[in-house]
Amino acid sequence: MTSGERVETGHLTGAAYKSVFRRHPAGVAVVAMTHDGRPAGFTATSVISVSAEPPLLAFSLAATSSCAPAVAAADTLTVSLLADHQHDVSARFATSGVDRFAAGGWSRLPTGEPVIDGAHAWIRARVLERTPVGGSYLISLLALQAEVRTETGPLVFLDRTYHRLGPHSAL
Repeated sequence: MTSGERVETGHLTGAAYKSVFRRHPAGVAVVAMTHDGRPAGFTATSVISVSAEPPLLAFSLAATSSCAPAVAAADTLTVSLLADHQHDVSARFATSGVDRFAAGGWSRLPTGEPVIDGAHAWIRARVLERTPVGGSYLISLLALQAEVRTETGPLVFLDRTYHRLGPHSAL
């Protein structure tokens, strides 16, 4: 075998793959946008920082998601990084078949995008690319505006359980 060659011997099963990432902690976000005049949004643990210059981020979304049409049509959206007390918000925005915005706890930015009230931080972003990958889409974004609250900590999801970070978890 020469340098750069790979030998494909198979791949992980879906169950094995999920068990690996179940043990990988992730921040919890709500991605929100306006679609057909109504707010639309979902919980995402796939948000990643891509670049600081220019300020780029990304998230993935299953092609079968009920919010896929809204993401496909959006020019701009918000990513609200949830605070450690917002596990109920995360659960609501992860639930299918409900009006995720009916319980309140959100507002609109002056530019029109919905944002989660009390989030640890939020980013308003322009959609740059929607790349099909497997049964999902990788959505690339340019950050346009952001706000961070220093009095809250982030909500973290690990092994199907919500966690908060604090002095007790610092090394």
